[in-house]
Amino acid sequence: MAPRYFKNDAEMARRDPRRQLEASLTRLVTTYPPASLKPSGGLFKGPVSVAYTFLVLQQLYPDLTIADTPLGTWSAAYLKHAQDNIASYPGPTVGKCGITDDIMCLLAIGAASSKDADMAANLCDYSAEVMDPDSENEHLYGRAGYLYLLRLVKASFQDDPKTLQLLTDTQDDVIDAILDTPRPWKWHGKVYIGAVHGAIGIITQIVLCNPAKYAPKLETELAVLLTYQYESGNFPSSVPPERDRLVQICHGAPGVIVSLESVKNAFSPKLGEKIEKAVQRGRECVWERGLLTKEPCLCHGISGNALALADKEFEHFLTYTTGNEMKAMEKDGLLEKSNSPESLFGGEAGRAWCWAVADLGLPKTVLGYNDL
Repeated sequence: MAPRYFKNDAEMARRDPRRQLEASLTRLVTTYPPASLKPSGGLFKGPVSVAYTFLVLQQLYPDLTIADTPLGTWSAAYLKHAQDNIASYPGPTVGKCGITDDIMCLLAIGAASSKDADMAANLCDYSAEVMDPDSENEHLYGRAGYLYLLRLVKASFQDDPKTLQLLTDTQDDVIDAILDTPRPWKWHGKVYIGAVHGAIGIITQIVLCNPAKYAPKLETELAVLLTYQYESGNFPSSVPPERDRLVQICHGAPGVIVSLESVKNAFSPKLGEKIEKAVQRGRECVWERGLLTKEPCLCHGISGNALALADKEFEHFLTYTTGNEMKAMEKDGLLEKSNSPESLFGGEAGRAWCWAVADLGLPKTVLGYNDL
């Protein structure tokens, strides 16, 4: 079996993040132009995920152009490709209504970018599928992901009390449905721990909606989750724990660390101390075992793992995500190619996000997960 990671024994290094951001975005538009992408995947992969990345980056870099084209124009081009194929999307169904659903993601992005109250209301109308008793609770396909989309839209309606109240009420209804679900939360019959399919992801999405209201209700839940940490500092992908092997955002310490860092201040000081210890132990694990052989990406690669580390370590990990470094890894037979190499969670768009985080000194969050 090929190794999951390679040894972290090189001298500490860094690259110019602005230069690497521009190089990453240039590769994205030249290697994966809008019309070349399979039109599906929501914020996770495909044209909507790329469009969303460009949309957010355009707000951070309003004057930046890639291939002589503004970031906003690139966003519109990828979005148009997604919209042109809208007839092929099945739409939200019970068990498939998280951030991978193209219809809901297009509604959320459209409502947020144009401040369209009707589109916001249409997004809220899908709460029936989301709150169905047979629906999932996790981020990728379930209620937690829907909460992210609602937060995305809410940010644009702070001056519209009526729409803001509708979004907040929908949010609260969905959170109530999650909290009414028997514990431990399961996905496909298994008790997952991680950010994408598991408990830490669900807790994070709920708390970020209203920290003061919901953190006290989830204090015990989070305290129990922290007890699952291995001696190595890693976290199991599910319980009962299996082999200590996955160190990535979707399963393992990196996703737990990134999540904890964004919600830790909402919890009591006593739990806060435990959180800090868990983060420190987890970072030691990521530093040792986090240089993954999978293509650098947010979900299960070096880019996402970098976000779990402190500043200098973060920048050091990113040196392994440059175009030249990836070519060298591929030449050495160390690189396991992504099946969505353009995407936000699985490829180039996510790498670009990390370079922007490094360039601007942004909070080390995962776009599409806990950046809002």
